[in-house]
Amino acid sequence: MEVDMVSGSQAAHDLTLWGLFMAADIVVKAVMLLLVVMSVWTWAQILEKSFRLRRLRRRADGFEEEFWSGVSLDDLHARLGEDPREPTAAIFTAGMKEWAHATQRNLTATGAMRAGLQQRIDRVMSVTIGREMAILERGMTGLATVGSSAPFIGLFGTVWGIMNAFTSIAAAANTSLAVVAPGIAEALFATALGLFAAIPASAAYNKYSNDLHKYAERLEGFAAEFSTILSRYLEERG
Repeated sequence: MEVDMVSGSQAAHDLTLWGLFMAADIVVKAVMLLLVVMSVWTWAQILEKSFRLRRLRRRADGFEEEFWSGVSLDDLHARLGEDPREPTAAIFTAGMKEWAHATQRNLTATGAMRAGLQQRIDRVMSVTIGREMAILERGMTGLATVGSSAPFIGLFGTVWGIMNAFTSIAAAANTSLAVVAPGIAEALFATALGLFAAIPASAAYNKYSNDLHKYAERLEGFAAEFSTILSRYLEERG
């Protein structure tokens, strides 16, 4: 008779993931749903940044190849237009705009004017780098937040679920495994979801932080080389 009661108790509990979710307390359900949303958002960010960085590297390679091919800077500037979408080209365009503005108004007549122009060119390219990197870094704070907070959110759901499980066990006055296990499993499911959200977010944050740092160095390197070229032109004009 006792065996039949235990078997019936086990059959009454659905230990699948969906069953654990449906049997959980409303607070634990809210925690689980929040963690699922955080996980989906994390993977969306991972895919978006992966495709974007790959595309930007490919476009940067194409632009730099054209830039160093010996084409006239004025012709390249005219072909790119006033608002190129590729960050390296945007840096080039920002510098060329300042250069064209100064040369059209004959603001390179004296050494002081040429030095001022060089500083302005460097400044506008630096501002452009900052603006482009700010666009690329969108979502990084969110990844860091998910990576650091998701385990604690999951742990909160687990603690809450275990408290409810023990309360139910005390009320039922039955400590058999068939009664204890489902409540503990429901609670631990929240921790599992927290780790499922946090681990990819932390890994992605570390990877893309490194990738973005390298990309920023590439932009700064191009800006420095382009600034050197314009500086040489200014010296030749002097």
